[in-house]
Amino acid sequence: MRFVFSPPAEAAADLVTLPWDTPLSQWTDDRIVEIPQHGRSRHVVRFVAEAGRVFAVKELPEQPARREYEVLRRLQELGIPAVEVIGVVVDRPGDQEAVLVTRFLDYSSSFLALFANPRGVQLIDRVMNAQVELLVRLHLAGIVWGDCSLANTLFRFDAGTLAAYLVDAETGEVHERLTQRQRDHDTDVAYARVVGELTDLRTSGALAEDLDPALAAADLVARYEQLWAELTSEKVMPRDEQQFRVAERIRRLQDLGFDVGEMELVDDPTGGSRLRLATRVAEPGTCRRALFTRTGLDVREKQARRLLADIASYRAGLEQVEEGPVSETAAAIRWLTELYLPTIAAIPAHLRSRLDAAEVFHEILEHRWFLSEAAGRDVGMQAAVRDYVDRVLSTVSGDLVTPTPRTADQDLAPR
Repeated sequence: MRFVFSPPAEAAADLVTLPWDTPLSQWTDDRIVEIPQHGRSRHVVRFVAEAGRVFAVKELPEQPARREYEVLRRLQELGIPAVEVIGVVVDRPGDQEAVLVTRFLDYSSSFLALFANPRGVQLIDRVMNAQVELLVRLHLAGIVWGDCSLANTLFRFDAGTLAAYLVDAETGEVHERLTQRQRDHDTDVAYARVVGELTDLRTSGALAEDLDPALAAADLVARYEQLWAELTSEKVMPRDEQQFRVAERIRRLQDLGFDVGEMELVDDPTGGSRLRLATRVAEPGTCRRALFTRTGLDVREKQARRLLADIASYRAGLEQVEEGPVSETAAAIRWLTELYLPTIAAIPAHLRSRLDAAEVFHEILEHRWFLSEAAGRDVGMQAAVRDYVDRVLSTVSGDLVTPTPRTADQDLAPR
């Protein structure tokens, strides 16, 4: 039996004592935890809690297990949203299948959970936008998904939007650059899979009767083509507007979460210039790293951007009250200890796992703004928290997201 673990190996050090020589369906180890399955799986999947972390172990043939391991490692290197791969176990006795080990994606939702417990408006638009962005990121990185579907995706709330994570890469392929044919194959598969998944949802009553699955799936492909064109198409611009137009295009791409590699201006027969940009996935986590450095909070990118904005506002208020400058570091620490942690601590214990702490804080800030607009004055944080808990958080289904099992004290601590 062979264990292949990706670095850092410490993440899997305690897993080697699991009963790997036994089929997963027969495991009775005390570390096995029951977590609702995210959607459907054609393989046996078990969840293991070890050293405060939860891992998913999936049994499948060796070749696709190795391929999925390599594809997921590549996605980690590129910073593309996907489950974190820990390792693969092969050559198990009795010709048993291999086992792929990944880190459990906490506070994530399957598309089934999202539609069974819809929050906010235009859920189908948010799901499709997240799915499209993930597929485009994969294709820019030279990766064929091979089985793009909602069932092979997990979704996380990120400051009111949805972020999509690839969770099944068995059919993935890594290339230097994708051809039009390879991209078309992925979008064709995505169309067929999404039509079937939405049809099942409508049959079960989880989808509005007036929503046509075929039209929704076609819209997904159209959104993909639109975003791909925005990121990769050449633009012709008048010579006297080059500087402005180039800066505008780069800024628009950065707002979408992408960076520009090489840039080339080529003379065009019309008398203008043709702009060619080599677009790539942006280095992930700029705001996440900044927030973590200042506060120790490890959250998602859009959540981090929202919290950093709140810290900046909090700092401005401190400087006004104290009539002098306050450093970024000092303001961040005071914001954490005087505002963020007390706010999260005010959430009743039985509701703290409904959404992750950063998303709850973001929603409280939004709720405070709406309440203040209605009242014509700032209602304050305490009143906003009470009203949010009573009218919003208490209505969130406990089946919407699946948090990693942890104590209440762990939920409050920066991580």
